[in-house]
Amino acid sequence: MSYNMLARRQQLMGPNVPTFYEDPVHIVRGQGVWLWDTEGRRYLDCYNNVPHVGHCHPKVVKAIAQQAAMLNTHTRYLHDGILDYIERLTVKFQHGLNQAIMVCTGSEANDIALRMAQAMTGKTGIIATDNTYHGNTTAVAQLSTRRPPIGGYPSHVRLVPAPDTVRPLGGSVQAQPQVFADNIAAAIAELEQAGHGFSGFMLCPTFANEGFPALLPGFLNPAVKVIRDAGGLILCDEVQPGFGRIGAAWWGHEWLGFSPDVVTVGKPMANGHPVAAVISRPDIMGAFRDAFGYFNTFGGNPVSCAAAMATLQVIEDEGLVENACDVGAYALDRLQAIQHPLKAEARGLGLFFGIEFVVDDGTPATDFTARVVEAMRHRGILLNRIGRHMNTLKMRPPMPFSRDNADMAINALEDVLKETRI
Repeated sequence: MSYNMLARRQQLMGPNVPTFYEDPVHIVRGQGVWLWDTEGRRYLDCYNNVPHVGHCHPKVVKAIAQQAAMLNTHTRYLHDGILDYIERLTVKFQHGLNQAIMVCTGSEANDIALRMAQAMTGKTGIIATDNTYHGNTTAVAQLSTRRPPIGGYPSHVRLVPAPDTVRPLGGSVQAQPQVFADNIAAAIAELEQAGHGFSGFMLCPTFANEGFPALLPGFLNPAVKVIRDAGGLILCDEVQPGFGRIGAAWWGHEWLGFSPDVVTVGKPMANGHPVAAVISRPDIMGAFRDAFGYFNTFGGNPVSCAAAMATLQVIEDEGLVENACDVGAYALDRLQAIQHPLKAEARGLGLFFGIEFVVDDGTPATDFTARVVEAMRHRGILLNRIGRHMNTLKMRPPMPFSRDNADMAINALEDVLKETRI
């Protein structure tokens, strides 16, 4: 990446616009699991979940082009595309989740989910974990922990300690589910005492931004009981685990074993076209529609629905959920076999896996993990890091990722781990 490009970005986009890597990659082309830079160098994409069925999948590209050449408008006119897609999408859900609102981003979807909880309960208090991310609108940014809101977190928000399998809540993996639930119960009591009441709990069912801890199905059961007993809604953010990424199921909540009241989906659902959605039950949808006047100009437009429909079709036609299950298990086996003095745990679920690194006293090896990420970039492997201390490698490739791709990435990782100073 040239200095001129970085200077131009700052001049035109302002300061502190994030990029990956100390030496950012200038990407000009993508295909499948591969990306190419301006110099023609090819990179294996082990990170991007937005091109869910692979960069520039021809069937998705064709669907977008054909619909764009015919019509693109909004939902105040009637069009079959949005209805056909919602029907096709909602059959993937259980628990009476059979209605949807189409929007453009996961942030918008999560913003609506918060308002659905308010509409159903008449209360405003909301709970999330203390190391999460749910988007960029003012409402959901107040839950996100990347940067605290100006003026501090508002009084109607409570953040509870996130689960962790290297440093589990309560001191043990066995104690953690109940301790997590107890913390939610305490937060509910605080919200009720403060006069906000409790409207709901928002979570990613794989706790992805928390570092995707190695939890087991049933982990959330005690928390679900606490939330239900208090009359709150469970708002499930499936933007990262959804559409089969975890391999074991189409949705993270299916795998974890609980019934959400509202589900939000986004990034992967149209392979890079800006599409997201909120899926819920008719009673919740009705309460939201009565309480809030909501319209989204671009949400559910015909081109977006064509892109989403084509993506769903490719997932099914190419067996990508099954592929995630097979390749993810293979990759995790290889990661678990790696020996390294700073390795705390290799973990993952489907095509979302990585390694957490700590030093001898248990301190997160953040700087070491950062150096590994940079070294992998220079070997042509794009991945990144995640977690409270950014000391966990994050590998989350497009869904056509193969065993050969996994071998290429992990062979390079083994070499980098041997060469990177501790």
